[in-house]
Amino acid sequence: MGRALPNVLLIRAHRHIDARGWFSEAYSASRLSALGVDCGFPQDNQSWTRSVGTVRGLHFQRPPSAQAKLVACLQGRVLDCVVDLRLGSPSYGRSLTAELTDAGEQLFVPVGFAHGFVTLTDDVTVSYKVSSLYDPAADDGIAWNDPALGIHWPLPRGVPLVSERDAKLPLLSDVASPFVYDGGGPLSLTRL
Repeated sequence: MGRALPNVLLIRAHRHIDARGWFSEAYSASRLSALGVDCGFPQDNQSWTRSVGTVRGLHFQRPPSAQAKLVACLQGRVLDCVVDLRLGSPSYGRSLTAELTDAGEQLFVPVGFAHGFVTLTDDVTVSYKVSSLYDPAADDGIAWNDPALGIHWPLPRGVPLVSERDAKLPLLSDVASPFVYDGGGPLSLTRL
């Protein structure tokens, strides 16, 4: 993907409902292109999470394998979070959150942002389309609980379930961001 978008997009898919249930387009390259998203998605990922209060993230991939993501919650509910990592951005280090449910919302996360979520229910399945293949050498992240980020994670048990890897991620102040602000605008959420 070329230039980073000036904002994160929350896209609600239209559902055609009848007596049988519903039908929806889960992905349309032409619809995304009309919204300014001009990247391909060569890899689809899915995660299943057993328990409410599980945190995954905050992850990103460094260039040349940087990833834009199109995230959807297929089952359950999550609070999705993005953090602006673009050096020089007026919103560098700021975060925003959006709830994703199995009602069809999708979150487009441009290159230059860390991404993660916390499960708000048990038995959660999340789908991610990514604009670059997974590259272990480029895989990186920042601490989900970095106090400088000011993220409010709703944790029903007070202490989240976090992977060993995510528990060891560095604070934002200890990460040399590889992303540069391109003048596209500060972090914002556009609901569509």
